Amino acid sequence: RSSDLVNALGVFFRELGEKCRFSETGSMEPPETHFKGLVAATFTPMTENGEINLSLIERYVHYLVTTHGVKTVFVNGTTGEGISLSAQERKLLAEEWMRQGSGRLEQVIVHVGTSSLKESKDLAQHAATIQANAICAMSPSFLKIPNVGALVSYLSEVAAAAPTIPFYYYHIPILSGLTFRAEDIVDEIKKRGTNGGQGIGNFRGVKFSGLDLLDFGQCVNRFGHEFSFFYGVDEQLLSSIILRAHGAVGSTYNFMGKATNEMLVYFQKGDISSAQNKQFVHQEIGRA
Repeated sequence: RSSDLVNALGVFFRELGEKCRFSETGSMEPPETHFKGLVAATFTPMTENGEINLSLIERYVHYLVTTHGVKTVFVNGTTGEGISLSAQERKLLAEEWMRQGSGRLEQVIVHVGTSSLKESKDLAQHAATIQANAICAMSPSFLKIPNVGALVSYLSEVAAAAPTIPFYYYHIPILSGLTFRAEDIVDEIKKRGTNGGQGIGNFRGVKFSGLDLLDFGQCVNRFGHEFSFFYGVDEQLLSSIILRAHGAVGSTYNFMGKATNEMLVYFQKGDISSAQNKQFVHQEIGRA
């Protein structure tokens, strides 16, 4: 009977929520990670003249923490238009987020990817100097990297510029134009580290901003016990949680962090209908 099926599914999802070990903020606990929960991919405040507006970041931090309970930020990424900013602007932004976040934010992750390997390494070194909690890099997106091996070599050089802090790969096929599976990229990183070659010693996982949930699921299934996988498509977060995502990085957590944390709590309690309704709101906003 349909009522029996509904009851059985309710039990299943309650048990699944318990197994996922959510943190206090409602997100799932990743193994051996340096950040967890919802991560706001921050916007870059600008003046009317197109200059970065550092004066707003103090209020920005206060708003994220007090209104949405979001205490980790991802700076200079896609949402922050980091690729369109100068290296000096990116450094100033990272410094200000570190300064204003001190004692209030739990983690500041700095995106250091550019189209220039030399510049990416410089930004990575700067992030380490200001004691950012982690760095993340996408691949160059104009002249495409030809294969997985070349991509891992590129990432290795960027990560090696800041060997003392965690490094994450930023997987975003729709903007990078790379069609390599994240599973294959992590597999290559792991092979290089275990076969006597030069691996990425500070590699900690992937910010996965792709639509391929099969690829994401296989990453978690094969490597989730040693690396962290954070989902970056806000409109599909609930589906990624089913696949044991360790957390989420996204733009909507700047203004929908509280609602998203509520969705995750609903999931943990096995209230799938309420969780779905919260996710549907995300999807409608994403379509707007």
